[in-house]
Amino acid sequence: MNLFYQPDIDPNNTCLDTEESRHAIKVLRKKAGDLITIIDGNGTFIEAEIVDPNPKKCNVKILTTTKEKTKDHYIHIALAPTKSIDRTEWFIEKAVEIGIDEISLILTKNSERTVVKTDRLFKKAVSAMKQSLKASLPQINEVVKYSAFIDNVKDDEKYIAYVDFSNPEQLFKVARAKSNYCILIGPEGDFTETELNQAIDSGFKKVGLGKSRLRTETAAMVACHILNLINE
Repeated sequence: MNLFYQPDIDPNNTCLDTEESRHAIKVLRKKAGDLITIIDGNGTFIEAEIVDPNPKKCNVKILTTTKEKTKDHYIHIALAPTKSIDRTEWFIEKAVEIGIDEISLILTKNSERTVVKTDRLFKKAVSAMKQSLKASLPQINEVVKYSAFIDNVKDDEKYIAYVDFSNPEQLFKVARAKSNYCILIGPEGDFTETELNQAIDSGFKKVGLGKSRLRTETAAMVACHILNLINE
């Protein structure tokens, strides 16, 4: 099944944007009368019929709308962007497929990248949402300084993943199901001890993600997967 992404769709003037119109008409060769499924990024599936197969502005008629099942948890991952943006993009793609609600980019002392074009990450997220047959798009936040970020987190359960193999607390043991989570994932050089203490002072709890030392994007993916599993 092919999904077409159209945010803020207007029931009285229902058209796909240029990119989605071209894909539907030029690539998939959809015709007038064909049925398609549109997603709005806010959890809505829209069944529609093509009225005018214009490859620049495909007009459709809405037939039915359905909402995704409401979730009883919220997953927020905050990570230091990797030096290679491809690795951050890989995390975005896979996290959307697995299930994530919010992604924040934080600037730490050991950060290897300080500037990120979030519009590129957004496109990766849209593609992954469509590929995994979802209708909800996570919120992707611009890069902010670490100290400013941790002082403003409102999630119920707050964790910081820190490479400390003597730490007995593991995320899969301490996180509770049906909650709102935020977990901090550091850069390749990890958080500094000062940053760790700042997080703890702001209500974050230090946790491990297993016995292996993980790369930033792998750690973020493991954390996302753990939180999804405990909410199955």
